[in-house]
Amino acid sequence: RAPICWDQVGERVIEGPEMIEVTNAKVTVTKEKLKEARTRQKSYADKHHRALEFQPGDHVFLKVSPARGVRRFGIKGKLSPRF
Repeated sequence: RAPICWDQVGERVIEGPEMIEVTNAKVTVTKEKLKEARTRQKSYADKHHRALEFQPGDHVFLKVSPARGVRRFGIKGKLSPRF
């Protein structure tokens, strides 16, 4: 546990409730600012978004991932896949 204040024994004043209220108010303001930023960035991204349309006979790249994961022989190390 961390002490709330560093006073002498007997002179302790608990400032917890006020500190909690201030912290909660700051958290609320921060959440509102993040929501505004998220909305603003979404509006910027939506302006550049275009719908993709394909016609029969068009050549497209298809990304296929392996069903059992990546198997690399010869690469061994701390961050390499285990299986």
